[in-house]
Amino acid sequence: DAGVYLGMPCDMARELVLQTVLGSTRLVAESGKHPAELKDMVSSPGGGTVEALLAFERGGFRAAVLDGVVAAYEKYRALGERG
Repeated sequence: DAGVYLGMPCDMARELVLQTVLGSTRLVAESGKHPAELKDMVSSPGGGTVEALLAFERGGFRAAVLDGVVAAYEKYRALGERG
């Protein structure tokens, strides 16, 4: 959605997201490094990555992801106890 908002064609924005996620996942798997270590390696003081991370923090992204995982876990655990 952000890519389209910024003027990219939908197909291009989708492909960019897919390749970014795939590449990031591959880098974590193949490097053996913790994602935070890799983030620190690519984050320049005052750079775009740091700016994006700050926006994510302000928007509560990390907390929302954690809450979603915990909610799903608790739901599936409760369903497992019933059946």
